[in-house]
Amino acid sequence: MGTSEDYLDEEFTEELVSICRTTVGDRLRSVTYFDTTREQQVYLRDDLEPGANIMGFANAERSGFKSKRIYEDTELGDYRFTIRAFEHGYLTRVIHGYHGAFVTTDRLPTDRFEDLASAVDSVLGEYDTAWLRPE
Repeated sequence: MGTSEDYLDEEFTEELVSICRTTVGDRLRSVTYFDTTREQQVYLRDDLEPGANIMGFANAERSGFKSKRIYEDTELGDYRFTIRAFEHGYLTRVIHGYHGAFVTTDRLPTDRFEDLASAVDSVLGEYDTAWLRPE
């Protein structure tokens, strides 16, 4: 998004947005990357108003780091992703190691959320904190 607060490698953010766009097309609303201390919205669809409380959303989604540890080695298998339903769309959170992303979309068929989560996880797994810009 090109602000002075950007701390992510451009190649990483382009790949993350591209994989989300490929998976859900025009139903993609936004993409936000976060780690344990920072967050950065890397995509916002043109018809949406900027100014959402990204920090508040990121703080809520950081609970996923704890959830991922709690759900390790359960009979259900490893924790993979979370879907949150809202009046006007959905939020899908994916955590990989010490970083994650949440992606907002319009309504989607249920199986598309799994495709989206798998795609986001593959990009997060490919890039680690070495791709972050120094503070």
